[in-house]
Amino acid sequence: MGHTTTTDTIRGTKERKRQSAMEWFLGRLKRDKWMYLLLLPGLLYFLIFKYVPMWGVLLAFKNYQPFTGFWNSEWVGLEHFRNFFQNPDFGRLLRNTLLLSFYNLVFFFPAPIVIALLLNEIRKDLYKRTIQTLIYVPHFISMVIVASISYVFLTTEGGIVNSLLEQYTGHKIDFLSDPGWFRPLIILQTMWKECGWGTIIFLAALAGVDTEQYEAAIVDGANRWRQMWHITLPSVRSTIIILLILRVGDVLENGFEQIYLMTNALNREVADVFDTYVYMMGITQGAFSYSTAVGLFKSIVGVILVFTSNYLAKRFGQSGIY
Repeated sequence: MGHTTTTDTIRGTKERKRQSAMEWFLGRLKRDKWMYLLLLPGLLYFLIFKYVPMWGVLLAFKNYQPFTGFWNSEWVGLEHFRNFFQNPDFGRLLRNTLLLSFYNLVFFFPAPIVIALLLNEIRKDLYKRTIQTLIYVPHFISMVIVASISYVFLTTEGGIVNSLLEQYTGHKIDFLSDPGWFRPLIILQTMWKECGWGTIIFLAALAGVDTEQYEAAIVDGANRWRQMWHITLPSVRSTIIILLILRVGDVLENGFEQIYLMTNALNREVADVFDTYVYMMGITQGAFSYSTAVGLFKSIVGVILVFTSNYLAKRFGQSGIY
């Protein structure tokens, strides 16, 4: 009898807590209804275009045939993953992808930080706004246009750069076909196109730095370099860590369009990455299940790297992304 009474009491307590939580939720929903209404389009976007299509990853475990349909295709488990890891191209694709990501982390990632720090030191607002506008503009240029500009400047058939090289050195350099120049070109294109846009976040973070800290540093005799090192950089450190974590998560993502446009028969050995491989296998050869397996592999690695880098950041006393 006592046991039954205790059980009923626990159930009653849980029921009251559930009702209280529901009343709290409905109260918040009624109070902030316009805020939730503004949130609705974003939620619908992610639900329709991000979460619902996730059912498509089941293709990686099926031998998908368009005529038999999604649900009636044969279930093959991890067969496509085994084929991918045993493929002779896997090592080359992994090497090319990781090298490009490494160069991006070393050269491209710090560039917006350096530009933001330099812009922050400019005291003339007119000069600062003019420079910001000029370096923002390339972000809005299509990658097709960027590739076309690269071709016009670097081609051996009348390109401006090679014309100058031939005039002053007597020989040309085949930038577009030489495998050794492929990765530097990709990094330079990325830096020219995206560095200015990437400074927006860091400039916003720098705008929140308390000016009294600089005044105190000046009183203590700190020069501009010391102020930047001891005040400015620590103020944006958390922003740098968060963006670095997100960047590490994209280590297997090099961007399809840029790589595809700059690839040709002579540099393909170093140009092929996972993104272009998925396109080649999935679209041009119709291996839908196999290409889905490759894409799922990239996503899983990205998630693991994000959680790992976030864990390490917190272990070293930094604020992570969650």
